[in-house]
Amino acid sequence: MLQKVEGIVIRTNDYGETNKIVTIFTREMGKIGVMARGAKKPKSRLTSVTQLFIYGYYLVQKGSGLGTLQQGEIISTWRGLREDLFKSAYAAYVVELTDKLTEERKINPYLFELLYQTLQYMNDGVDLEVLTLIYEMKMLNVAGIYPKLDGCVACSNTEGKFAFSVREGGFLCHRCYHLDPNFIPISPAALKLLRVFYYFDLTRLGNISLRDETKSELKLVITALYDEYSGLNLKSKRFLQQLNHFRL
Repeated sequence: MLQKVEGIVIRTNDYGETNKIVTIFTREMGKIGVMARGAKKPKSRLTSVTQLFIYGYYLVQKGSGLGTLQQGEIISTWRGLREDLFKSAYAAYVVELTDKLTEERKINPYLFELLYQTLQYMNDGVDLEVLTLIYEMKMLNVAGIYPKLDGCVACSNTEGKFAFSVREGGFLCHRCYHLDPNFIPISPAALKLLRVFYYFDLTRLGNISLRDETKSELKLVITALYDEYSGLNLKSKRFLQQLNHFRL
């Protein structure tokens, strides 16, 4: 059975001398793996449509296991994601995070839209770090992580000074600091942004500019959450950290 899907290439693996197995995150079918026969041949009609980050329409022959890619039509190449090292590194992390946290053929149009919008903004030159922080916050639930961001995780108080507790899984007010000696101090600005990034609609993103100190606070909290609860160890994340280290 043939089905046309709208999708984004999030992973490719060589298979034999001429074929590729392509992982596509689609609006209609969720994440799917397809065999692209001959895609490694320079003159193949599947070569261009099976590159990482390509956004397009794909005609897929469905099967019980791996489907077969019959043809594709590019909607956008997002050239900026391939031609700029930093854009490419951040986009690679976003698609690997998506790949590792999602199940095959689990339809999620909201997540497709989130991925599409994030990569589009990255291609357009919006702040890469901010976009990645937002994406990570929105992927927490997909990872099975549900932080409490509406008041103190222990006493539910919404007034006072707050820190973040990875162990308790949310904000701790100053009255409850004793519950976690390893709480992470956090500024009111970072506290507000954690909540905003978790809840707000990415399509409404305007011009956003954050101080480096605020970004560092957000990274510290978000990275600690993923390290503690997700079990992920992503190559793209390590490369991103090395890249940013050398840029300093």
